[in-house]
Amino acid sequence: MNSVDYKCLNCNAPLKYNPSGKNWKCEYCGTTFTKEELKANEEKFEKAKVKNKKTTESNDQKVDVDEYVCQNCGATIIADKNTAATFCVYCRNTAILKSRLTDKFEPSKVIPFAKTKKDAIAGFTNVCKGKLFMPKEFALERNINEITGVYIPFWLHSLDLNVIMNGKGSKVTTWSAGDKRYTKTDIYSVEREGDVFFEKVPCDGSVRFDNAIMNSIEPFDYKELVDFSAGYLSGFLAEKYDVEKEDAKTNTLKRAKATAEAEIRKTIPYASFVPNQNETNIKEETLDYVLLPVWMVNVKYNGKMYPFAMNGQTGKMIRNIPYSKGKAFLAFIIIFTIVFIISMILTYIFS
Repeated sequence: MNSVDYKCLNCNAPLKYNPSGKNWKCEYCGTTFTKEELKANEEKFEKAKVKNKKTTESNDQKVDVDEYVCQNCGATIIADKNTAATFCVYCRNTAILKSRLTDKFEPSKVIPFAKTKKDAIAGFTNVCKGKLFMPKEFALERNINEITGVYIPFWLHSLDLNVIMNGKGSKVTTWSAGDKRYTKTDIYSVEREGDVFFEKVPCDGSVRFDNAIMNSIEPFDYKELVDFSAGYLSGFLAEKYDVEKEDAKTNTLKRAKATAEAEIRKTIPYASFVPNQNETNIKEETLDYVLLPVWMVNVKYNGKMYPFAMNGQTGKMIRNIPYSKGKAFLAFIIIFTIVFIISMILTYIFS
């Protein structure tokens, strides 16, 4: 397996994707490069070779890991089987594991990061402001610095569904005449058929990433999807999918069918409807494998992980901040003491 780290064509320093400039900028000499310039020189970057493939066991389960050599400092780094881009823990140089981005694992599209790490840190800091009972450990500088940009694998399912819905509808009318009350039930034969098109229904391609987090920071603007280039991963982490294509299709098709049938049902003007036929067929479908940008950090407090995540395109955030029982108790004691002292003073004055 080959790993690639993109380097400046002028000074050979590591290159990282620059979301604000939508280019690749050298942090040492300041030179910027376009996607076309990097692509033209891509063969210069393909130098790192994977040495060995090992298998370790954890909790009686086998986990495939690979070793690669950092081209910046020479350290040997280990990545698990789902990592497509990672960092050297010693010099922070990026390594893109290209063999994990080929054949069926090569994404067709990617939404590049638009929000920078500075934006993510500002968002995290603002979230922490004013939280009087937040544990001090939560906003430690080391936690802020661990905010990392990650490309999350996703399947986008576009499909055209044909829905056929036939059955019996009923309409009940009641009226009174004199001292009598009448009820009339009209039965109607109902036939409905329609096409419902869905564009890019998302399905999380990583079992390790919490679906609730992704649902909370959506939506992404899919108009900004661009053709995949490994260069966009430079400076970020990335995973390859471990939810298979057919499983993703099953998940998204179930959601699309339920929505399509509900839309057709809305066209039936009868509150009571008993279907005789309810059939949904796929006329056309496509499934794209893409990478979506997320800034995130997990902060551990009292043995529990509290996630912070930001949509790397729009800046929408999700946060789960704990409260310190010690701080809350201390605040209670202080307030109680102040109230007690004021009460004693007032009692003394007016007694």
